[in-house]
Amino acid sequence: MSDVLALVEARLRTALGEPDARAAVTFLGTDRVEVLRFLDGDVVRYATLGMSAQPMADPAVVVADPLRGPRAELVLSVRAGRADTDKVLRPLAVLAASPQVEGVVVAPGASLDTGEPLWPGAPFTSVLVAESGGLVPDLELDEPMDPVRFLPLLPMTPNEAAWKRVQGAAALEERWLRHGTDLRDPLRPGVPLG
Repeated sequence: MSDVLALVEARLRTALGEPDARAAVTFLGTDRVEVLRFLDGDVVRYATLGMSAQPMADPAVVVADPLRGPRAELVLSVRAGRADTDKVLRPLAVLAASPQVEGVVVAPGASLDTGEPLWPGAPFTSVLVAESGGLVPDLELDEPMDPVRFLPLLPMTPNEAAWKRVQGAAALEERWLRHGTDLRDPLRPGVPLG
């Protein structure tokens, strides 16, 4: 599967440029996950590399298909210089390892919770998984493998995450849009939910 990861890294470099930093995290019983950092003006982007090495499998399936199944990497974009966002590397790696560790299938509309602030002083402990195909185009792989999707992560405050569980992802995204929420602001307050 290292061939898949080489293609994924090439796609990230084509879309985002050369990474200026990378870190690797390995959890017991899982494959290594790297997090690459890309600078783009006043925005810093963090992308996982390793989550797509294996397809995500439904935890109810007894034997996972080694080729078929959704594949993804995670991308987080934040404004540079407002917070120590480089501390997000470990939480991002934890989220990227969750399909292997917990058997979850990460898909648009899902909430992923780290149980701790994404970085020191962050008002966010979870993220909303957004639709792929924007910043980094999907990567088609040879049949029968599914394409690799690069899923943007949108940080959520605990109140936003609770509201999203009741109202749904589309309603939260619509509220963010209506209030002109800067989702890249690493210190932004929660959107009004009343």
